[in-house]
Amino acid sequence: QVPLINELESAMHQLYKQRASRLVQRRQDDIKDESSEFSSHSNKALMAPNLESFGRDRVIYQEQVKRRTAEREARRARRRQAREQTGKMADHLEGLSSDDEETSTDITNFNLERDRILKESSKVFEDVLESFYSIDCIKSQFEAWRSKYFASYKDAYIGLCLPKLFNPLIRLQLLIWTPLEGKCRDFETMLWFESLLFYGCEEQEQVKDDADISLLPTIVERVVLPKLTVISENIWDPFSTTQTSRMVAIVQKLVDGYPSVVNAENKNTQMLLKALLLRMRRTLDDDVFMPLYPKNILENKNSGPYLFFQRQFWSSVKLLGNFLQWYGILSNKTLQELSIDGLLNRYILMAFQNSECGEDSIKKAQSVIACFPKQWFTNLKGDKTISQLENFCRYLVHLADTIYRNSIGCSDVEKRNAREHIKQIIKLLASIRALDHAVTVANDHNVKELKILIEGK
Repeated sequence: QVPLINELESAMHQLYKQRASRLVQRRQDDIKDESSEFSSHSNKALMAPNLESFGRDRVIYQEQVKRRTAEREARRARRRQAREQTGKMADHLEGLSSDDEETSTDITNFNLERDRILKESSKVFEDVLESFYSIDCIKSQFEAWRSKYFASYKDAYIGLCLPKLFNPLIRLQLLIWTPLEGKCRDFETMLWFESLLFYGCEEQEQVKDDADISLLPTIVERVVLPKLTVISENIWDPFSTTQTSRMVAIVQKLVDGYPSVVNAENKNTQMLLKALLLRMRRTLDDDVFMPLYPKNILENKNSGPYLFFQRQFWSSVKLLGNFLQWYGILSNKTLQELSIDGLLNRYILMAFQNSECGEDSIKKAQSVIACFPKQWFTNLKGDKTISQLENFCRYLVHLADTIYRNSIGCSDVEKRNAREHIKQIIKLLASIRALDHAVTVANDHNVKELKILIEGK
């Protein structure tokens, strides 16, 4: 029955993959549509007469864009309404929520196919005696052998065979298991786990090198880790904070609970970490987009380009926070490469440099710094922060200088506000241990409370 179980498992993975790909593709289409809508070159193209040989295709494409735009705005309106009803509207920033709403048709089709696969899975052993497919029955037979004839049990290497024997039966129970969903059960509460939990732990004294002791860790290694690898590659969306939190939680649970197998030396663990990294890099390459507009275009806070720019900025900050949830699991070098080199310096910093310097930029910088693990800076020696943040620090210094210049000739109130903003920037620099830059800003702008600002970070 193993080939049939393989087919069912593959079909279920494909079903979840198609749903995840559909949502990612929709997000990419939305970004392309909005980018085209606010691009002057694109507007000229849309205004051109549809008289060319490809005019009919253009009309069809424009109709598709209109339909997608209407659906996108309707989804956003429903999310705004839901936030208003729950009182979460005040502190919400566009771009921080995930657009994972599905149409009733998609939901129905997904449920029908999932139910069909589950129905097929229930028939896998319908012509097999329970003694040959029930984990409890199989376990009891081997327990009896182990208890009565331990020497022959050990000579037959049964402890090494059991994980392979139970493998397809457990995979069948894990068919719809995906920790990305809130209603997903903890695998340690499932029947197969509870059944095997105390296998080989009878009252007799434990034998040295008894393979049965590692039965569950071995199953976690050979069943759970490969399952999570497939989920990481094809189903997990790094842009979703909820999915990322759940993915981090299950991996951390395995790291803490099964250190003998979930470690850097284990091949299946390496495959899982590789899948996670490839998915994150794919998101960086395919899903992150930061539009650039002249600053005079962004002066109108209600314009389409400004709202699109803000949405893309905050979605990138959200992704930065999601990446850095993996602190403690992925190496610092890898995380800094992804989050700082790949996201902050490549996209987010570009948005900062394209924005008007002021209080809004300080709040955004605070949000970015809040994503960083504090442990990155606690053991740094000297007065410099980690090298990858040097460009970000230079921007903060530039921000302080610009705020000061803009305050020249202004009222006393505006000058005091500017001075408070400069102090905030010094605090931000101190919080990431960029003390050299903090001192520079303090000296340049005659801020006497440097020690208080640094210690009060």
